[in-house]
Amino acid sequence: MTKFVFDLDGTITKVETLPILAAELDLADEMKILTDLTLSGQIPFDKSFRLRYLVLRNLPLKKIQDIMATIELDEEISAFIAEHKKNCAVVTGNLDCWIEPLADKIGCEIFSSTSELDDKNSPVLKKILDKGAVVRELKKTCDKVVAIGESFNDVPMFEAADVSIAFGGVHKPVDAAISVANYVVFDSGALCRLLKKFL
Repeated sequence: MTKFVFDLDGTITKVETLPILAAELDLADEMKILTDLTLSGQIPFDKSFRLRYLVLRNLPLKKIQDIMATIELDEEISAFIAEHKKNCAVVTGNLDCWIEPLADKIGCEIFSSTSELDDKNSPVLKKILDKGAVVRELKKTCDKVVAIGESFNDVPMFEAADVSIAFGGVHKPVDAAISVANYVVFDSGALCRLLKKFL
């Protein structure tokens, strides 16, 4: 069996979600700068995500989930996942409780950074996801892993996968991702046609 592992933000979603959340705190520009620096690898993902978490934990969880429920998904990629759920997984550094509404809509297996709720129903960050480790684990139970993403934190996933696809549907894949990718695709229709060849 082939397993397709998708990055979430900017791959399945049509936007990076954290700057949209930060807009509720009037910090969208600051969050975008931090996100862009992270995507390009100028700040390590784990350190960056801890900073972004510290900003966004000031938003009530329900507010975050309400906003996440409005995030638009790429229609063609979502349709591919819906048709091949058992072959698909999402591998994201985003926080499990924040992305619950997106996970429900996407409907396949999800691997994410984890949290636990405190006595005020606020998420406490427990563990930041290692994308490469997830892919290495998945390879034990399937014939082939095809990884799809676009940012610097997708590089460990790309290096561990059998096939890597840098996808520029929302923004251009970073050079580091392109350098280790087997394919570079800029259109979701073309991406899904390519994916079907690995089924």
